[in-house]
Amino acid sequence: RPTLLFTTPTFLSYILNHCSGDELASLHKIITGAEACPESTYDLCREKAPEAIILEGYGITECSPVVAANRLDRIKHGSIGRPVKHVESRIVHHETHEPVTGGEAGMLLVRGASVFGGYHAYDGPSPFVELEGQQWYRTGDLVSVDDDGYLQFRGRLKRFLKAGGEMISLPAIEAPLQKKYPADENGPKVAVEGVETPDGRQIVLFTTLGITLREAADVLLAAGLRGVMRLDEVRKVDAIPVLGTGKTDYKTLRTWIEQGSDARNAS
Repeated sequence: RPTLLFTTPTFLSYILNHCSGDELASLHKIITGAEACPESTYDLCREKAPEAIILEGYGITECSPVVAANRLDRIKHGSIGRPVKHVESRIVHHETHEPVTGGEAGMLLVRGASVFGGYHAYDGPSPFVELEGQQWYRTGDLVSVDDDGYLQFRGRLKRFLKAGGEMISLPAIEAPLQKKYPADENGPKVAVEGVETPDGRQIVLFTTLGITLREAADVLLAAGLRGVMRLDEVRKVDAIPVLGTGKTDYKTLRTWIEQGSDARNAS
């Protein structure tokens, strides 16, 4: 019986929800990444795989792929761990590339022997930036770091909108809704996506449930979200689109927003 499992949090939640007995009792370690592992999945794991420890990490294909990870002897819940020893990292403002301080979120830059040298036959914008004579890979991911050197994943830069001069985190809006309405064996029940518009922004909650905008707003208010951290619309769909990895297909959701109501019930 298996003692070690590598999977994404989404697939892990599907596996845990599907199990009804002691199928996972032999698991000792669960290595997961590609997205933040929600608290609801931790709770399910304690119930269905009580001997297992979840170790969250972070990696990118261009970095071979592991960049940071929690270790058995150094685990910080809610973090993606510390950078592995062969990877150097910096956290900078995503536009100015100036260092951020005090636990502030910024774009993660990395360099090291495991970082690739560039894309084959590619003549687009460079994925690298030069700082103080050194070349760094721009991950496109926003993270923060605590006093112990552990990284917290804040989201993909493309999962942020700029409206009214403020950066709006779509993952931060989505998180309390996912906690309230967690995914099950049928897939995610909620997903938040948005686009910048000439008038500002359009942030939409896609859901397979009969959630009203007022109900969704109450969930956000209870989570302490105010001001620009709000929804503009709720759309009921037959299913939340997912990728082959089990992660939500946000590109399709963006297309649905841009296309308007014609795509609302696509699946």
